[in-house]
Amino acid sequence: MGSVALAAGALYVIVLLRAGGTFAVGWLAGAGARRSRFAGRISSAKLLRAERAIQRWGAPVVAVSFLTVGFQTAANFLAGSMRMPLPRYLPALFAGGAVWALIYATAGLGVLDVLGRLFAERAALGVSAVAVLLLAACGVVVFRRRRSLSAGDTVAEES
Repeated sequence: MGSVALAAGALYVIVLLRAGGTFAVGWLAGAGARRSRFAGRISSAKLLRAERAIQRWGAPVVAVSFLTVGFQTAANFLAGSMRMPLPRYLPALFAGGAVWALIYATAGLGVLDVLGRLFAERAALGVSAVAVLLLAACGVVVFRRRRSLSAGDTVAEES
């Protein structure tokens, strides 16, 4: 239990720094964009409505984004660039980050423990399991690239 608590604590600090940093970069990027020559294009009525909606309702989205893969960075950056108030952002960051850290600490350490035992007791089976996982990951990447390329070809043909 001590290793899970230590891992969860370390992961919590990491996620707070990473997500909070992403929010800060988004805040600075949004501030820079508002001062740029594109500021007139940015301040449309639709964008201002979206900004108000994110400022008001974005905290649950930020908190839930920690349960996703690949969306949390975008959610934190968008919350910053759309100037979500800190009193709304910070509780979402703390709650979502805590859940993320606990999930990764428990499941992550569990997977590492299983792989460690597998390699210690049956090295050939461990190597085979890792090879299968790597091949599956490569297969997913190739499938997605081919699908996106074929979708791009379809769009180009329709144009």
